[in-house]
Amino acid sequence: MRAIIQRVQNASVSVNEKVTGQISRGLLVFLGIGENDTNDDIKYIIDKTINLRIFSDSDDKMNLSLRDINGQILLVSQFTLYGDCRKGRRPSFDSAMRPKEAESLYETFIAELKKIGICAETGIFGADMQVSLTNDGPVTIMLDSRKLF
Repeated sequence: MRAIIQRVQNASVSVNEKVTGQISRGLLVFLGIGENDTNDDIKYIIDKTINLRIFSDSDDKMNLSLRDINGQILLVSQFTLYGDCRKGRRPSFDSAMRPKEAESLYETFIAELKKIGICAETGIFGADMQVSLTNDGPVTIMLDSRKLF
């Protein structure tokens, strides 16, 4: 499972010009689900995401987590995080999980966030989405549950 996490002052996602999810201070999370991902990958990405100390404390040091600031998450599915561009000029998405199975894990991810008390807004899985954000920093972090960077 892969996630691109951006610290934001606010963010929203729209489908057909209708806002489907909107947050104030928190994290915009683009989530890609790989062909072999399981609930263990969900747990890893969620734990890292909500506990990363990437928000500034009173000394202006990145020392606080999403939980510490009572922040929100905007979760957007993005299979293109599994694009392999090593050959040719057109990305291959063969390592992304097939949509039906991926949607089930995406829904589980959302349910797990809510179960632990995180305010989570979302886009619509598989839809053509427009994402707007005010990046804070900017601070952008990449997570991968299967490999080290």
